[in-house]
Amino acid sequence: MTSIARTLSIAAVAAFASLGAQAGELYGSHIEASFQSTRTRAEVQLEAAQAVTQFKNYVVESNTAASKVERATVQAEAVQAARLRQIAVGNRS
Repeated sequence: MTSIARTLSIAAVAAFASLGAQAGELYGSHIEASFQSTRTRAEVQLEAAQAVTQFKNYVVESNTAASKVERATVQAEAVQAARLRQIAVGNRS
């Protein structure tokens, strides 16, 4: 029985190895090889430098409203809802 299991495991490893060797062909690596750039490296770097200046100094606006309920009240309501099984748990649909 162990020789059959050993043979099957060797066959499985060989199958996975052969799939890994062909992975370059399976996922379209030939598309990148045929791509030709039309711009120089300097042009791309200049465009990237200009784009960075637009995103450096931004301000995050806080549009949060002041809370009307205290934290302890919300926690107590959550505990009560959990005890009454009003909160869904798991994969219910």
